[in-house]
Amino acid sequence: MLFIGFSNYLESKGMSRGFSAFLSVLTLVLSVALILYLLSIQLSEFSTNVDTMKQRLAEILLNIKRWVNQTVGLSMKQQDDMLKQQTQSGAAGNPGTMAAAVASSLMSVTVNLVLGLVYMFLLLYYRSHIKKFILKIVPDEQLKRTDEVVHESARVAQKYLSGLSLMILMLWVLYGIGFSVVGVENAIFFAVLCGILEIVPFVGNVTGTTLTVLAVIVQGGDGGMIAGVLGTYFVIQFTQTYIIEPLVVGEQVSVNPLFTIMAIVLGELIWGVPGMILAIPGIGIVKIICDNVPELKPYGFLIGSQSKKSNTGIIDKIKSIFKKD
Repeated sequence: MLFIGFSNYLESKGMSRGFSAFLSVLTLVLSVALILYLLSIQLSEFSTNVDTMKQRLAEILLNIKRWVNQTVGLSMKQQDDMLKQQTQSGAAGNPGTMAAAVASSLMSVTVNLVLGLVYMFLLLYYRSHIKKFILKIVPDEQLKRTDEVVHESARVAQKYLSGLSLMILMLWVLYGIGFSVVGVENAIFFAVLCGILEIVPFVGNVTGTTLTVLAVIVQGGDGGMIAGVLGTYFVIQFTQTYIIEPLVVGEQVSVNPLFTIMAIVLGELIWGVPGMILAIPGIGIVKIICDNVPELKPYGFLIGSQSKKSNTGIIDKIKSIFKKD
């Protein structure tokens, strides 16, 4: 959906369908590779402080052991014995078996990545064929309406995903400024990490901030720096929710929070993290279909948001926080 517009543009310049689909896939791969390259640069700088981080982590672990000793009554030796026992039980398997499990996991990830790119290419290449199939299974009197629903669904998903990409770029800038002001080491690395994790709704932003807080603790940051990171997170989340998302992503997917969360959980059960990423535009497409099929309109109303169409401005969004419906 994200690359349909790009593919159509290439085809309008005289390029074949197959080559435009290939260039779309190649553009995606190069974009991801660029992001990974930038992350690797920051990670190499991050790795120079590994020894300091290990020392700090050892101090934190020692403080935790002392707290457990004072609170629960377990001595340092008892805690070490318990940790040693857990480590031995966790590593009791044959090293060859563990290596095989790791290799199997890497192979599974590789296969899924390749299949994802293949699916993308084939869906772009056969998109007209799939559309004709959908039109063939509906009655003739419904052809025009069905064609409109197909185009509307494609526009919703495309606008959502492209808007999400632009929002992530803006979050990189905001997190980078915020973390730099707070004094976080390798602020750009954590800013890019937090922005990328925003792809996964609800879970990603909390995960990124948690990792940043843990890194600040390991780096020896004090309570003020931790509070600064948390304050940056809440300010940016407020800005994202009430300014960036309405302005950049828009209201193309008007689904209430209950069914948004349900769609994300269902997407994770079906397809893991990719399912969570595509859950929101997916449920948005389902709502469009329900709104355009008379028998399904009650379900479209059920999963839709209760926001009034007139309240689409940023100021109205902020005002709606402080007043009752």
